[in-house]
Amino acid sequence: MEMIMLKHPHEHKKEDFPPMAMALGYFDGVHLGHQQVIEEARKEAAAKGLKSAVMTFDPHPSVVLSKSVQHMEYITPLDDKARIIEEMGVDYLFVVHFSTDFSSLLPQEFVDQYIIGLNVQHVIAGFDYSYGKMGKGNMETIQFHSRGKFDSTVVSKLSTQEEEKVSSTLIRSFLRDGKVDEMPGLLGRFYTTKGTVINGERRGRTIGFPTANVGIEDHYILPPTGVYAVKIQVEGAWHEGVCNVGYKPTFHKEKKDKPSVEVHIFNFNKEIYGEPATIEWHLRLRSERKFEGIQQLVAQIEKDKQEALLYFEKNKG
Repeated sequence: MEMIMLKHPHEHKKEDFPPMAMALGYFDGVHLGHQQVIEEARKEAAAKGLKSAVMTFDPHPSVVLSKSVQHMEYITPLDDKARIIEEMGVDYLFVVHFSTDFSSLLPQEFVDQYIIGLNVQHVIAGFDYSYGKMGKGNMETIQFHSRGKFDSTVVSKLSTQEEEKVSSTLIRSFLRDGKVDEMPGLLGRFYTTKGTVINGERRGRTIGFPTANVGIEDHYILPPTGVYAVKIQVEGAWHEGVCNVGYKPTFHKEKKDKPSVEVHIFNFNKEIYGEPATIEWHLRLRSERKFEGIQQLVAQIEKDKQEALLYFEKNKG
């Protein structure tokens, strides 16, 4: 897959690209609804002898358009989004830098410069996709703005069994509630976060449960405090474990700014400080709580470990 970063105004000409079928959207999460849109673009490309393409935007429009949003947390930061889209077999990924100038484009200007101007022959988007200044362009107006130069396909909404629309908003709310076990039904995979193994307080090893303290990159949504059954990838291999997200109230009277993320990796005793790590979040086992003493804490961690082991045993493969 070729990844092309565009800044407004871009200087590309139509001749720079082969004829393409392009999926349009922000695609945070690349969830099952997004995958339908991208898959439709691949199908159209194959049927018409075109290259498949996806156009997304960075940063999130709300960072640029809303004064109250200074920092955005993502389900899939750009690197993850690009990797998932590439795994879907897409030929081109266009990443448009979202700026105030770009957001001021009239719908027709957006279509002229970023669809017709990039040699797009077929546009595919979700039913609720909007474009141009104040989102005034939508999938009903796109044929009017196309000047007859491209066709379009609208992908209808995908709903959960509870009739809720599969959306980044729903996924975000579930993650913030700790419902990580709901993710496969929305994302088609478990939620993952990346970070680096950092030095912690090294208290875990003194009580028989050494942990890898993972500094999660701060553009991810971090699930709420509590204990989770997780898988962790370090040095290219996946391991099962139990993860505590929190402020360790048994040892600390005051909360720090940011909760720590510590993974006790089962059957593992290597030094991995400084190593990149990916955590795959499977199930929230319980909320964080304060214990009267070390023995009570150790007994609970053992219980958490057994619960996580049982979960992974039941969900093998």
